[in-house]
Amino acid sequence: MFAPSPSALRSFRTAIRRSLLPWFAAHARDLPWRIEPRPPYHVWVSEIMLQQTRVDTVIPYFHRFLARFPTPAALAEAPLQDVLKLWEGLGYYSRARQLQKAARILVEKHGGELPADPVRLAALPGLGPYTTAAIASLAFGLPLAVLDGNVMRVLARLFAVLDDISLPATRNAFQRLADALLPADMPGAVNEAWMELGALICTPRAPQCGVCPMHRVCRAFKQNAVDAYPKKKKKEKVPHKIVGAAVILNPKNQILIAQRCAEKGMLAGLWEFPGGKQEEGETIEECIARELKEEMGVDLEVGPHLVSVHHAYSHFTITLHTHFARILRGRPQHLECADHAWVTPDQFALYPFSKADLDIIRALRALPSPPRLKDYFPLSG
Repeated sequence: MFAPSPSALRSFRTAIRRSLLPWFAAHARDLPWRIEPRPPYHVWVSEIMLQQTRVDTVIPYFHRFLARFPTPAALAEAPLQDVLKLWEGLGYYSRARQLQKAARILVEKHGGELPADPVRLAALPGLGPYTTAAIASLAFGLPLAVLDGNVMRVLARLFAVLDDISLPATRNAFQRLADALLPADMPGAVNEAWMELGALICTPRAPQCGVCPMHRVCRAFKQNAVDAYPKKKKKEKVPHKIVGAAVILNPKNQILIAQRCAEKGMLAGLWEFPGGKQEEGETIEECIARELKEEMGVDLEVGPHLVSVHHAYSHFTITLHTHFARILRGRPQHLECADHAWVTPDQFALYPFSKADLDIIRALRALPSPPRLKDYFPLSG
């Protein structure tokens, strides 16, 4: 495992103060959560939103979220459906649920404010080592070093680290290195500078080494081998799932939507066009009919295709084939869902949907006119 010498650490600490921090002061992006003094709540919300999500995607969500929930107390008191609606399309919805759980703990145990104590911070739902360090350093000035993918990539290149960064032991070594490089008098600025350097200059592909403030001490740059770092085990191919979903119409030309159970999976609590995963040997039409029987206890006639949606999640991808359908027998029950509603297209805005289901809604709105039962099932009576 790599272990820089004391003299190497001193050299890098000097470069941080003389090169990295002046560069960050001159080139830091003007982001809405970078206001002084830093409200801890703003830091927290932004850091949770930025997990697995690009900055330019997060900015409008951050503005809307803070406008609706300006304090932890406002977030704690809100219906979960309102929170999920504000998060709609941002993905990784467990973040929103955890954020509200933590807000309720803040109100109950911490006077509605984030605690400055890192131990108490880390005990809140949804806060891991990175988020705890980010909030502690940016909001409270505590000397905790952040470590995320950007920071590990930068450090791997600066120190020409050959160890596989996907291994826990390597990550632990990087954390020790980040801790050793962090000045106690300006931890927040250095943490943000590392992250900004990784986002703007030391990017995964085509890094801009010629304008990097740290290139004079970067070992990978001196080796002319920047693209060789960081070392990481090749990702295994992610599984792909074929899914069927139904746009079920009734004689009032309303559409049936179902709410996912609150305790089931990463999209828990969201609304969807009901359906599920295709089993071996099934057609999509058979898949949709079977899923609706299992999920809601109804017998369907599955009709024309509306749209096929392709979407990537963190550990798998899907192709979601959507068909119009109508109920032949039975009334919707909550066998494998939490609730259901019959809605018109203009009422979709009242419910939080996943990104894939939002694509279905876009396809429905792109139709020449709102869907009617008789258009797709002319013999339905």
